[in-house]
Amino acid sequence: MSNATATPNQEADIKDLMNTDSEINAEVTQLVSFRLANEEYGVDIMRVQEIILPGEITQMPEVPDFIRGLINLRGHVIPIVDLRKRFGLPAGKHDEHTRIIVVNVGNKTIGMVVDAVNEVLRINEAQVEPPPSSVVGIDHAYIESLVKFEDKLLILLNMDNLLSSEEVGKLTGLTA
Repeated sequence: MSNATATPNQEADIKDLMNTDSEINAEVTQLVSFRLANEEYGVDIMRVQEIILPGEITQMPEVPDFIRGLINLRGHVIPIVDLRKRFGLPAGKHDEHTRIIVVNVGNKTIGMVVDAVNEVLRINEAQVEPPPSSVVGIDHAYIESLVKFEDKLLILLNMDNLLSSEEVGKLTGLTA
């Protein structure tokens, strides 16, 4: 066993490497990508608690049409949001690829019904662009940014703007 020590120059090189690694890690973000209709969306992986298969959803009266209902997830009652309806997209057929992504929105846990979960992506800052001012389709407030890939774009959702504070309040009333 040797007791080798680093010279001051080697220590400086090691610190530079550590700083470079932490700078690289700070620039890389992980996203969970999913499909809705024919578009690919993403959400920051730090917002995702888990991804589950759709099960029995208890429907609730007098809720917005994009609220599918409630589920019991290991003793916790969680409201389920149909993202297709939330974004004004046509209803889709649920199949073996349909999933519920359980996420944190503000101080609330909700489930989002999506057509399919694709993969976890690692992106860097150079791939991210702000959305154009003339975004067509979904409400601009939901869009945090666009992520560029070689041949496609991914829409990164702003989870804090997915539901209004009034809607979050209604959901809190459902699960209280």
